[in-house]
Amino acid sequence: MAAPVTVYGPVISPAVARVAACLLEKDVPFQLEPVDMSKGEHKSPSFLKLQPFGQVPAFKDHLTTVFESRAICRYICDQYADHGNQTLLGKKEDGAVGRAAIEQWIEAEGQSFNPPSLAIIFQLAFAPMMGRATDMAMVEQNEAKLSKVLDVYEQRLGESQYFAGDEFSLADLVHMPNAEFLVSRTNKAGLITERKNLARWWDDVSARPSWKKVMELQSAPRPS
Repeated sequence: MAAPVTVYGPVISPAVARVAACLLEKDVPFQLEPVDMSKGEHKSPSFLKLQPFGQVPAFKDHLTTVFESRAICRYICDQYADHGNQTLLGKKEDGAVGRAAIEQWIEAEGQSFNPPSLAIIFQLAFAPMMGRATDMAMVEQNEAKLSKVLDVYEQRLGESQYFAGDEFSLADLVHMPNAEFLVSRTNKAGLITERKNLARWWDDVSARPSWKKVMELQSAPRPS
């Protein structure tokens, strides 16, 4: 019997939630291994063997360990190709063209959407939880950057149901953790909900059973 899949890190982390959502879409059983970042466990020698930069998540299965959430998601889709949702990285018959259509939007998320959205999320959601003051200048600066990205997204989602076409894919999934924080845990929900096509997309993807399960995991009491 193969060892279970383990995801290291708190599921409240957007990057950990990204991996959890992918595993749930793929119907791959997994366990969450808590990493208490407030105690510096992410910088411990044992964790650094899994994630050399001391960040979450880290991933381990019976074959290997992987770090960086998007790389983990790609690995899950390839290694567990015959599990669950089998088109997260495109249909086989669509070949390299279909995968490229997805990969370009995954890259857009990592390069253009994630930096400003994560900066806003940190300032408005995580900083107060950590007892830090919110830097509103930083929020405003990144809101301006993010708005330009979301204008592009709004146009794209007026052309297709999802980012890479008319089927849900990893291109959509990777956006969901930060979008959830913006909509549910900050006062910047309008960045998404006041754009018609983005709002339609968010209502669709956030209703997926896999994402509802991620929300349940985030709401569950943390282990003491």
